[in-house]
Amino acid sequence: MDFRHIQFCLHDDSVQSSCNRSIDLPQVQRLFQEAAFWARDRQLKDWAVAIANSKPVVTAWDDNRLMGFARATSDGVYRATIWDVAIHPDYQGAGLGRKLVETVLMHPHVNRVERVYLMTTNQQKFYERIGFEENKTTTLVLFNQSISQEELASLSAETW
Repeated sequence: MDFRHIQFCLHDDSVQSSCNRSIDLPQVQRLFQEAAFWARDRQLKDWAVAIANSKPVVTAWDDNRLMGFARATSDGVYRATIWDVAIHPDYQGAGLGRKLVETVLMHPHVNRVERVYLMTTNQQKFYERIGFEENKTTTLVLFNQSISQEELASLSAETW
């Protein structure tokens, strides 16, 4: 299948983009429901917050259909992390995921940092072909649990 017509868009401020497209949150949610087992239950309001706090966000479109997505967070100097890379199953295997990741990596907010991190469950080989290496020294994670407003108020009064 020929994918030369796919349009890649760079979103710097989550409102407009390099291709005059806004990020379509329902399409983002639908893409991840179809392409990413780890993000199937995410809510639109949560996607809005995540995207608003990401720079850059890259999307890929086949006409008006969102078929690819990736985003990053970065301090612009020391560290960046790539998040939520997904290509619709109908478009996988044609190099579009690689182009999404490379577009994120070329962004000025990412391309100058000392280290770019990425977490993946099943796609290690894909990312290794792009240049990522396994890193056994950064393996800690904190699984945050929701805290109620009452618990937060109680903690604040006790600790501060």
